[in-house]
Amino acid sequence: MSTTERPQTGGAPDPEVWSAVQSGPEFAELRRRLRRFVFPMTVLFLSWYLVYVLLADYAHGFMSTKLTGNITVGLVLGLLQFVSTFLITTLYVRHANKHLDPAAERIREQIEGGDK
Repeated sequence: MSTTERPQTGGAPDPEVWSAVQSGPEFAELRRRLRRFVFPMTVLFLSWYLVYVLLADYAHGFMSTKLTGNITVGLVLGLLQFVSTFLITTLYVRHANKHLDPAAERIREQIEGGDK
């Protein structure tokens, strides 16, 4: 069952509950785990994209090098941009399933369930 399909258990938690959870160690750990994946992956991808753009703008000879037929280095590197996007998405989903979702579920249960 996805989070959008969960039955509602009442109104939103009190602001004090949100503040307590947000300042707690479990939430801090969840944010740390998210940031440890997202920030390095963002830097990596943006660097890779910047290299591609710079090569396309300043290395015309290299980018127009034919590999086979009409397939050039620029075309291959451009297609690899899509491949890297799908790879990053796959890696993030695995990371979230293993490290983020269980912690988020515990926090959600703590908020919704109280001391049950």
